[in-house]
This record gives sequence, structure tokens and C-alpha cells, in this order.
Amino acid sequence: MKGEIFLEMRGIKKSFGDQVVLRGVDLDVRRGEILVLLGGSGGGKTVLMKHMVGLLQPDEGTVTLEGKLISNLSERELSWARRKISMMFQSGALFDSLTVAGNVSFPMHEAGITDRDVIEKRVKEVLEMVRLPGQEDKMPSDLSGGMRKRVALARAVVGNPCCVLYDEPHAGLDPVTGDSIDHLIRDLAHDHGITNVVITHEIRSAFRIADRVVFMKDGVVYWEGTPNELKASKDPVLVNFIEGRAQDSDL
Repeated sequence: MKGEIFLEMRGIKKSFGDQVVLRGVDLDVRRGEILVLLGGSGGGKTVLMKHMVGLLQPDEGTVTLEGKLISNLSERELSWARRKISMMFQSGALFDSLTVAGNVSFPMHEAGITDRDVIEKRVKEVLEMVRLPGQEDKMPSDLSGGMRKRVALARAVVGNPCCVLYDEPHAGLDPVTGDSIDHLIRDLAHDHGITNVVITHEIRSAFRIADRVVFMKDGVVYWEGTPNELKASKDPVLVNFIEGRAQDSDL
């Protein structure tokens, strides 16, 4: 049901050697929402996101997906969670030696699906979803940056996940192309019921797409609320971030 808690994180702590990245994060992700993670570089956003799908395991704390604890599962046991949640990486991470169709269908082959008709039909469907119809035979080198991001998004949704995680989907894109990615994210949420968690530094994008915003600072959740509440906030940390001003401590 839309709005119910889909993923629950409690007391997440993570360090790499002497570097403490997450200091006890509590966060809920609600089914069907677009949740945007904001915050300065080094605030722990990407590390937190990787815990959501089991790419990292916490030093302390728990991650619960649809009521099932996933923060103590083996790689083999995590296959269940990774069918529920997929991740679109910042670079797109396409295979240069594969066509668009080969890239998009890769997760299906990994899942053991071999029926060529089934694969071709699903690839066609998701390429239409991301507004790249008829591009199956192109190579990544033939694509613009925005098209590569859309192929990466098609690959992320080809397995019918409940949730897609995006790490800086606007990186390297011009404003118009970035706006097209925002429209796709909203379409996935509104037309297909997919939960979306988005890390971005594009403030305009956050206000455009977010149902809820979480601001991270120094490895904890510093603030959360709606885009309108963020716009209205007088908190100097939030105001400076939104307006792109360095604080004295950053100089």
C-alpha cells in the first residue's frame, strides 16, 4: 500500500578504518514516494544508499526491507532484496561492448531468463518507458550522455523492481536533459508505483521531484520534511546549502 514503510533503517553506523562515515542513521523509505537525499560531499549519502540494497553491511544497526532483516544476509541470500531494489549508478556503468538491448537485458540473463521473445518484449517495453523506442541496436558510444543515463535507467527497471536508487542521476547533464530525467523519475513513481530514492546536488531537481527531502550532515540525518518546508526553513545550514553559500566553517 502506498505510504506504508517499505524500508526501515535504524542506528546505522559505518566506518572505513579511522574514517567514520555514518554515525547512527534512522531513516524510513515509504512505498511509492520519491525521497531525495541532500547534503554536502562526504555527508554519507552514497554510503547510506549502498546499505539499502546490501552492497554494504553496517558496523552497527539494522536495515529491514518489507519487514525482513537484510543487514545480516549473505550475498546469496541478498538476491531476494536485489530483485526488490535496483540501483542506477552515477556513471551509468554501461557495458561498452554490448548494444543497448544487451545492456538493458543483462539483468534478465543474470536472473536465468532465456526466452528470447520474453526478453525482447520486456526490453522494448522499458525502452519505451524511458523514451528511447527503437534504439535496441545502438552501441553506447553512439549515445549522448542523457541517452546513456536513460539506458541505465531502463536496465534498472527491466526486472520490475519495487524501488530504484539513483546516485547523482543528473551528473554531467545539461539542465534540459536533467529535466527529462526528472520527468522519467516522476513517471516511474506516478504511473508504475515505483519507489524512488535519489541522491542529487541539483536543488532545482529536488524541489521538482521530491515528495520528501532528507538532509544529511556529518553522517546523520540533520533534517527531513517536504520541499515546501525546506523552502520555508530559516535554518542557516539549510539556507546556505540551498543558496550555494559556503559557511565560515567550510572556508
